[in-house]
Amino acid sequence: MTGKILISTAYLPPIDYMSVIASSEAAVIEKEENYIKQTYRNRCYILSAHGPQLLTVPVFEGSRHKIKISEVRIDYSKRWQQVHLRAIMSSYKSSPYFDFYFEKIEKIILANHEFLLELNNALLEAVIQMLRIKPEILYSIDFMTITDNTSDFRYTIMPGKAAVTKLNKYIQVFDTGKGFEPNLSVIDLIFNQGPESRNYLQPA
Repeated sequence: MTGKILISTAYLPPIDYMSVIASSEAAVIEKEENYIKQTYRNRCYILSAHGPQLLTVPVFEGSRHKIKISEVRIDYSKRWQQVHLRAIMSSYKSSPYFDFYFEKIEKIILANHEFLLELNNALLEAVIQMLRIKPEILYSIDFMTITDNTSDFRYTIMPGKAAVTKLNKYIQVFDTGKGFEPNLSVIDLIFNQGPESRNYLQPA
């Protein structure tokens, strides 16, 4: 995959999301769409001792039926930061590269960003640095009409949908008895594979 892609914002994105970005020259992050519930926009999956665990960033939706993703504010009354960081520590503290990367992620999560998009952008920038990839990251100015364009991944990389790329397997900390758990948050890959992580972003 080359050229420019269009993709949604995502909280600690899944590996499929980062694979698409890594294979592209430039990624345009959609910031003019209306917020969509129950998507990677404010959630991710990590691997706990009991299997995949969902982490969700609570947000204020207000009284309006529709609100732009760029206007979505984070709800800090839920103490989600402590919950997420404890879950990440519990899941990955024994992973080979946890100590190399956790502090950076922790600092961003604890930074009290007002808007969800700001939090996601900061985490994406950090993850790109950790993966040592160099895509150009741009942000939409106007909402682009939904099409069947193969470079539009805004509504194809979604929880419950199959990955758009065939992903490589790697060694994970927990063996839940169900075999390899694919397409978790990219931090699962980073904590387990460290500097080699970007090699696993190439389609299998």
